[in-house]
Amino acid sequence: MRVEAQIEVKAAREVVWQHVTNPADWPLFMAGITRCVAVPGEPAEGLRARYDILMQVGSAEVGGEIEIVEFDEPGDMAWVNVTGPSQRGRWRLRELAPDRTAVTLRLSYQAPGGVLGLLADRAAAGAIKGNLKRSLAHVKQALNDETEPETSWLGNVVNGAGRRVHFARVLAQAGLVAPARPDRIVRGLLALSQWGPSPAAGYASSAILHPDGRAIVDELGTLTFAEVHHRTNALAHSLAQAGIDPGDAVAVMCRNHRGFVEATVALSKLGAHALYLNTSFAGPQLTDVVQREQPVAVIYDEEFAELLNDATRRRKRFLAWSEEGSSREPSLEELIVSGDSGDLKPPATPGRAIILTSGTTGAPRGAARKQPANLDPAVALLSRIPLRVNEPTMVAAPLFHSWGFAHFTLGLLLSTTLVLQRRFDAAATLAGVQQHRATVLAAVPVMLQRILELPDEEIERHDTSSLRVVAVSGSALPGELATRFMDRFGDVVYNLYGSTEVAWATIATPADLRAAPGTAGKPPAGTSLRIADEHDRNVSPGETGRIFVGNEMLFDGYTGGGGKHRLGGLMATGDVGRIDQAGRLFIEGRDDEMIVSGGENVFPREVEDLLDGHESVSEAAVIGVEDQQFGQRLKAFVVSQPGANITADEIKDYVKANLASYKTPRDVEFIAQLPRNATGKVLKRELSR
Repeated sequence: MRVEAQIEVKAAREVVWQHVTNPADWPLFMAGITRCVAVPGEPAEGLRARYDILMQVGSAEVGGEIEIVEFDEPGDMAWVNVTGPSQRGRWRLRELAPDRTAVTLRLSYQAPGGVLGLLADRAAAGAIKGNLKRSLAHVKQALNDETEPETSWLGNVVNGAGRRVHFARVLAQAGLVAPARPDRIVRGLLALSQWGPSPAAGYASSAILHPDGRAIVDELGTLTFAEVHHRTNALAHSLAQAGIDPGDAVAVMCRNHRGFVEATVALSKLGAHALYLNTSFAGPQLTDVVQREQPVAVIYDEEFAELLNDATRRRKRFLAWSEEGSSREPSLEELIVSGDSGDLKPPATPGRAIILTSGTTGAPRGAARKQPANLDPAVALLSRIPLRVNEPTMVAAPLFHSWGFAHFTLGLLLSTTLVLQRRFDAAATLAGVQQHRATVLAAVPVMLQRILELPDEEIERHDTSSLRVVAVSGSALPGELATRFMDRFGDVVYNLYGSTEVAWATIATPADLRAAPGTAGKPPAGTSLRIADEHDRNVSPGETGRIFVGNEMLFDGYTGGGGKHRLGGLMATGDVGRIDQAGRLFIEGRDDEMIVSGGENVFPREVEDLLDGHESVSEAAVIGVEDQQFGQRLKAFVVSQPGANITADEIKDYVKANLASYKTPRDVEFIAQLPRNATGKVLKRELSR
């Protein structure tokens, strides 16, 4: 029996040929085809290429191996089954005009008698004919350029037809719906459909769309997207040979360099879970985390070898970065050189990213998060932070932290050039921006403080005019710091408030930070925000309450068990705050940091923000300490500006002149620097000792 369908397409025959004749692309646009992957060891393209194919017919799925037996470019391509039901298929392209092509898709199969009766059944023939027609309609839609961006292939990846117009606008502004070769678009989106929105898909698709584009720039040089794709294929194959299986957890303790990225992508291609270890953790913390999370292997930088001695006993070890090159452990580079760079099959279950909480108030815990199901999370961030395709982005924030990792994952979609330096240095960061003409700097607030502390002549000798976005998160951004930075570098600061558990809650744009210094901003697209009192009732604008957030990326729970309090589908951030009349959020502190002094509720954050604005204060932290008379009292730890001569009494008088008297610290201690973790958060537990 033979079934065929025809359609006329407004495109040159060569363009149509590129679009339809790579069988690996068929699952993306051919209705009913659920799988089509190259057979290992056989030609991957053209005549004699073989593919393993599955087709949905009614409620049944049938398939086998096919071989390309005719490849007459750009007119005819035919294939036959080598195994499975006997069939023959053909694409036939005939030129009607220079920009118009007649396209025929034909499928022939034998009648019953040694062949599965399903395929010969008339109902099956009807289903197949419908699939052929839908397949050709998809081809026409993709090539005729008659549809709006929201109905393009990229638009179809985004769920929710009602939101598609808004989403398409955001994606268009980011450059994600710009014209490109149809065959590359299809193949790139096929990688996304096969792998899901994962690190594996990001580099597989970017290697198709921008093979020669710069993917990573670090202290070892530059890697293109094609190089990263092939290198991570090789690394994944070698890790599998070393005993890393799908579903295994592998700890990664690396600074910002190619090893972090390549390890993450290779683990994604294997379907293994990546557990990111904080580079500032002490040995006992690392041991506790590893014993709890039970990774089968650790990928680490050589400088952390001693810290990891206890944690890595009886576990596989792989070296990501070595200064001396004398380690006996196998290095990632050695695994890449010896590995097979051929493509892998997507795992049955995608791997997860496990990012640890910062542990500023207790033991760090693993926060597990699945890969996003669609582009909603990216659209949410892009709706408030104007990132664009192919931009050089200096990621100064640690990649193991949720903020650095967010820019890594956004970069997967945007084909971003990641500019990485292993250690943050304020002057080196400005030099890197100038050298690579970086348009985006991803940082934590303390990094902005360190940049502003540079001598004026050091700042001025670096050309940073390329910067249009300085995206910060990870800890509180004092309003005064944001204003001073923008006064010096332009209105480029975007501040994201969120947490490891909820991902993001609000984003403040430069306009928000100018209009209301200290604000955390407004919720981006697709995000819900609620302020509730201790009885879970909504509070009025201006009143303080617990912050609850709803978005696409709420974490699945702590890997050791438990989670965050939820309210009506929204998750608690652990902070308290208020919303002003303009809908902007202000954070007043951690809900577990509130102290009761003489019957009054006090949040240290308000006092800290005030002190940060004093001209003689570099930075400050405030905690609650026990008091026999008032129950608790405030104590301030102050780092003064170089050369400043300020006293404890002047600090107290300044607070008393600007805030209620019960918010004035009873004690003031001057220290050389605040204890901070790798992401810039103040370790208040160390101040309270």
